[in-house]
Amino acid sequence: MDVLSDVLAVMRTGRARSAQVAWRAPWAQRFAAVPGSAGFHVVLRGTCALLRDGAEPLLLGPGDIVFRPHGDGHTLADPAGTRPAAPACSPAEAGDLPRYAAVGTPGEATTVTLCGAYELHPEMVHPLITDLPDLIHVPAGHQRLAATVDLLSAELITPGPGSGALIPALLDTMLVHLLRAWLAGVHPSGWAAGLADPVTAAALRAIHREPGRAWTVAALAACAGLSRAPFARRFTDLLGRPPMAYLTWWRMTLAAGLLRDTDATVGDVAAQVGYRSEFAFAAAFKRRFGSPPGRYRRRHRL
Repeated sequence: MDVLSDVLAVMRTGRARSAQVAWRAPWAQRFAAVPGSAGFHVVLRGTCALLRDGAEPLLLGPGDIVFRPHGDGHTLADPAGTRPAAPACSPAEAGDLPRYAAVGTPGEATTVTLCGAYELHPEMVHPLITDLPDLIHVPAGHQRLAATVDLLSAELITPGPGSGALIPALLDTMLVHLLRAWLAGVHPSGWAAGLADPVTAAALRAIHREPGRAWTVAALAACAGLSRAPFARRFTDLLGRPPMAYLTWWRMTLAAGLLRDTDATVGDVAAQVGYRSEFAFAAAFKRRFGSPPGRYRRRHRL
C-alpha cells in the first residue's frame, strides 16, 4: 500500500486549475489566501520575486518551483519588487478565465510563469500535509518535475484532443513530485521522517492496507518488527500521535468519504472501517465530525 497515494486520494476534491501567464515589467500579482487549497508557481522564463508578509523576498529564476501547501496569500512581482495596486485572485482561480488557460504572449514577455491550484477537503486534510512548512522551494534541476512542467506547459499553450483529461493528470503528477521532493529532503522531520523510518512506515502501510482489521498496538508492533512499548513511543514521537489515535483518525476519514461518495449503509461503512457495532462507530464519527453519520451524509449531499 502506497501511503502517499492513499493520502492524496482522500483529501483531494474538485479538479485542479492551472494557467500559464506572460508578464511584462513592471508587474506584480497578488495571490489571495485561499483556505483549503494548495498551489505552486514555476518560473519558465525570466526572473521574479516571491513576496510574503514577514519574510525576505525570494528571488526565483528559470526552472525554480515554489509550493504553497496551505493556501497562504503572497505576491509574485518583477525583480524590482513592484507592488500590486490591489489584491487579486490567482489567474488559476479567476472567474473570467477558463479552468486551464494560457494568458499573454510569451514572445513579448519579460517573465513567464506557470501556476496550479488544488482544492483540498478541509475535513480530510491529512497530517502529512498540515505538517508541511508554509513554503517549499524546489530549485531548478529536478528532472522529473522539469519533465512534467514541460508537458503541462505544452498542453496549456497548444491543447488538443484529450487535454481535458491530460492536464488534470499532469497537475496530479506535479503534486506527487512536489511532495516527493519534500519527503526526500536532507533533514526530514515529522511525517517526512515517519515515512522514511522502516518501523513507522511498516505500521502505516499495514493500517492503510487493512483499515478494517481489528488492530492492536501489539499487532502493529509485530508488523513493524518491534516490541509494543518501543514501537508506540517511536510512532508517537515521529508522527505526533499514538498509533491507535492515528488508526481512528484514518478510519473516520475513510468513513466520511464513503458516506459522502457512495450509497453504502451506515452499517456497511462501519464494518468497512473496523467497527462491529454501528453505535460505537456513530459515537466515534460524531466525536470527529460533530454530527452522526446519517446527518453528515445528508448535509454533504444537499
